[in-house]
Amino acid sequence: MVAAESLILVFSALFGAIVGSFLNVVILRLPKEDTSIVFPASHCPKCEHPLAWYENIPVISYIVQLGKCRHCKTSISLQYPTVELIMAVLTAALVNHFGLSAAFAGYFIFTAALIAIIYIDIHLQIIPDVISLPGIVLGFLFSFINPYVSWQSSLIGILAGGGILFAIAEGYAYLRKMEGMGGGDIKLLAMLGAFLGWQSLPFIFLASSLSGSIVGLMAMPIQKKGGQTRIPFGPFLSLAGLCYMFFSTQILYYFNLYLNGQWP
Repeated sequence: MVAAESLILVFSALFGAIVGSFLNVVILRLPKEDTSIVFPASHCPKCEHPLAWYENIPVISYIVQLGKCRHCKTSISLQYPTVELIMAVLTAALVNHFGLSAAFAGYFIFTAALIAIIYIDIHLQIIPDVISLPGIVLGFLFSFINPYVSWQSSLIGILAGGGILFAIAEGYAYLRKMEGMGGGDIKLLAMLGAFLGWQSLPFIFLASSLSGSIVGLMAMPIQKKGGQTRIPFGPFLSLAGLCYMFFSTQILYYFNLYLNGQWP
């Protein structure tokens, strides 16, 4: 029994690594206009030489080729094996947490979308609507078969998630006469609310704000822009959402203790 479970986790990780390889293509191509994520086939971004199947094995090819293209010897970004490894670990963690179930399938798609959003936002400071808007719809539809989130909780999560950040963004713009938060963050929080329910929003908002503020303070001396320092907020929202997905029971337990004045 233990051996079978271990084998399932191994195959889950392998599948996750393969999906991670595809996510690298999505991260690179999706933000570009008139660029397909399917065609052409995988190729070196420098010399554009098509990759053979043995040059495209997740993580292993990168190690064997010493992080370089076999044809032009250009260094390959460490992002490629990193995304593959992250997706492999998260897929195994999802199977361990949810089992091979409808919940796993829904949250696997959710996780893959968040990984793509994190890297795209880091590189370009945008969150593509083509991910977040369908994600909102998919998260709500998923709630009808999701044993962890009801459709009512999902719907409130969408409205409250988008509404909270919209109100904050509008208030900041009114007081400071400048944009402080993009519309992509608003749609992303609505997507998180759709998949995780409204109960997730206090933790996601507080955790992302705290971590974002810490990183923002660290970025100030680097960017040398003082209060004008800008960092993408999407990664912090996404990471908080992933944490809640795996540890919602513990988070809500301690949150209720705090509300009831029973914090240890």
